[in-house]
Amino acid sequence: MAYVVFILPIAFSIIFGSIVMGDILQSPDRELNMWRFGSTNTVIHDTSIEIIGLEKQYSGSMPINIQVKVDDMFFDCGDLYVTIYSAGKSTVIRQNGFFQQCFAQNDAILPIDNKFSEIIDIPGQYDLVVKMNDQNQKNTITTSEKFTIK
Repeated sequence: MAYVVFILPIAFSIIFGSIVMGDILQSPDRELNMWRFGSTNTVIHDTSIEIIGLEKQYSGSMPINIQVKVDDMFFDCGDLYVTIYSAGKSTVIRQNGFFQQCFAQNDAILPIDNKFSEIIDIPGQYDLVVKMNDQNQKNTITTSEKFTIK
């Protein structure tokens, strides 16, 4: 009787769980990522987000033109924020938001149908921070790079 009450349910649970997990992982586009559940998650300096076109040095009259590439399909149709801070002071110099950036269908570079272009004429060092929120505003990936205005 002890086998029926204790051992048999455990054996059925393990077998059933193995069958379900095996079936789920057979899908080629399926990704098992349990870290996405729960409260707000921020991943800083993630390799799935990249700043394209940022030079290390600009003159005061040159525009800073950048684009962003996101490789994480979880963040398709999210909000993109680009912020320039004065280095080490966390004072916001410029900030732009690009909302509802859906890029997966055409593998686009962000921002879609828009561009980030700013001119900063005050010499110094700056941090450019790019942040992408998912559609539900619960998960964030971000990266940053430094540049200098001469």
